[in-house]
Amino acid sequence: MKKISFSLLTVVLLASCVSKKKYVQLEQEYGQTKSQLTKTAVEKEELEAKFAKIEARVADYNSKINELTEENDAKFVTVDGVAVISNDVKKQMRETLKNVAPGKLSEAKTLKDSMNLALSYNLQKSLDNSTLNEDEDIAIDIDETVVMISISDKLLFNTASYRVSNKADDILEKLANIINSEPSIEVMVEGHTDARTISTAKLADNWDLSVMRATSVVRKLQNDFNVAPEKLIASGRSSYQPLVSNDTKEDRAKNRRTRIVILPNIDKFFALMASNE
Repeated sequence: MKKISFSLLTVVLLASCVSKKKYVQLEQEYGQTKSQLTKTAVEKEELEAKFAKIEARVADYNSKINELTEENDAKFVTVDGVAVISNDVKKQMRETLKNVAPGKLSEAKTLKDSMNLALSYNLQKSLDNSTLNEDEDIAIDIDETVVMISISDKLLFNTASYRVSNKADDILEKLANIINSEPSIEVMVEGHTDARTISTAKLADNWDLSVMRATSVVRKLQNDFNVAPEKLIASGRSSYQPLVSNDTKEDRAKNRRTRIVILPNIDKFFALMASNE
């Protein structure tokens, strides 16, 4: 009986020892787990802070990239070494070319060709919307990016005179309306004479006559029709760019003319066209 009781006591003591060890072990594991969780929580916070910084840097980089893109779009590029336009303007030019007839569009082989075609389209549209009509005394021609309007001498001046006559008011007012409607253009007024020489107290030769006629038209546009003087250029070509020979009275009349040359600022012109659409 004593033997059995001793055996039972031994079993109980052993069981008690095992449970205590297990408890200690579990407590250690709990402590380690809790410590690991705390460490993980700290690492999570650190990672979140790092991620927030990365997000901020990415947002900053994206902002800088967008600014660079906008800046590059606004930067000027050279077209075939003769003209300067921006990437924004190139986009506007492509929109304009959508209105050009396919047959004419197929003739444009280079960027310069496309630019000239788009400018011609827009300039012609401006002229079509005006009240200026071609007749035998007025000729309108578009040569690439330049519009040239030739006006017969008899519409502007009396014979051998450089003073603009009152009968010229109507045609000059129409021209002024076109010029004033487009802030992006400059206008050169060219005086042309026939080959007959002239010499008076005020005019030494045909150079004088051609220049004086140009300056008279420029003053008229500025003073009577409010064209900004900084947009105007006066020049004289004397008799050295005749349209035809000077052999007959009729041909000499054709050579006596004033040519209005409209010179668009390409970048500003397309910006203006875009804002009007």
